[in-house]
Amino acid sequence: MAIKVGVVGYGTIGKRVADAVAMQKDMKLAGVTAHSYSFNTEVAKQKGYKIFTTGEDDLKLNGIAPDGSINHLLDEVDVIVDATPKDIGRDNIEKLYKPRKIKAIVQGGEKHKTTGTSFVAQCNYDEALGKDYVRIVSCNTTGLCRTLDAVNKKYGIQSVHATMIRRGADPGDIHHGPINAIVPVLEMPSHHGPDVQTVLHNVEIFTTALSVPSTLMHLHTLTVDIKKKATVEEVVELFKNSTRIRIVRNAEHLRSTAEIIEFARDLGRLRGDMPEICVWQEAIGVISNAHNKLLYMQAVHQESDVVPENIDAIRAMTGFKDAQKSIEMTNECFGIK
Repeated sequence: MAIKVGVVGYGTIGKRVADAVAMQKDMKLAGVTAHSYSFNTEVAKQKGYKIFTTGEDDLKLNGIAPDGSINHLLDEVDVIVDATPKDIGRDNIEKLYKPRKIKAIVQGGEKHKTTGTSFVAQCNYDEALGKDYVRIVSCNTTGLCRTLDAVNKKYGIQSVHATMIRRGADPGDIHHGPINAIVPVLEMPSHHGPDVQTVLHNVEIFTTALSVPSTLMHLHTLTVDIKKKATVEEVVELFKNSTRIRIVRNAEHLRSTAEIIEFARDLGRLRGDMPEICVWQEAIGVISNAHNKLLYMQAVHQESDVVPENIDAIRAMTGFKDAQKSIEMTNECFGIK
């Protein structure tokens, strides 16, 4: 029987999760919620998704007849994916989902303590098995966890120092940009390091972050002290053979985040998304001496890398125990090799 999934919050992440759920053979999209009318709700209508209102009246004024209130959606689901802005998901758990005993997934804007389980599928799938509430970590934390988990399993990690060079705003966001500045995060460490440890519990990591005038992707630079000697060639093969990580090369003319997004568009990816973490082959370096160090740079598409994680979390929470199989099923629908 298909898992019935509702999406609360139909923005950057919610609309992508809704499309991904609709593509799964073992899931059924019960509907999405809309706070007010926008091009997003117009697209949802054209896709034939049921639309449930959270209290605004302008849907009807713009030709959308809601299928009911959010309470009607909650009556139809096994799992809710809550993709609302920061703190709203936390409140919704207490006010809406717990009273109805509905399983729910929230996003990385919420704190780890909101659910007690933070999730990246290839790292800690089993921790979400049967759980009622799970948090998908942020786009940056997802990117760090994917590559660091692969490195830790092969070489062991002593410590990590990483800097997040973050986009100033999403492409469609007119409220937070443009900015004519480089804006440092004035806290040490940035929140990303402690957040990684909610998934990779034993990895020592220190992070810094800054925002730049770009909308396309984030970029990370990492210096990893590893326990075993490595070669660049070995690390390239490691990342090539790790799920949801893509090696990109200078020879492909993939020298920037802009070219990676253009590549995703040319691949025919929905919305031009690149859910894989892209590691530049030429930016992988190894220092082998008394202190073995691995250095690399990676690009993270903030709009899409967490979407596959939401799908795998749905399966884990509803008792699907085979992590590898779930990841393979999800990857297939995204075109991830």
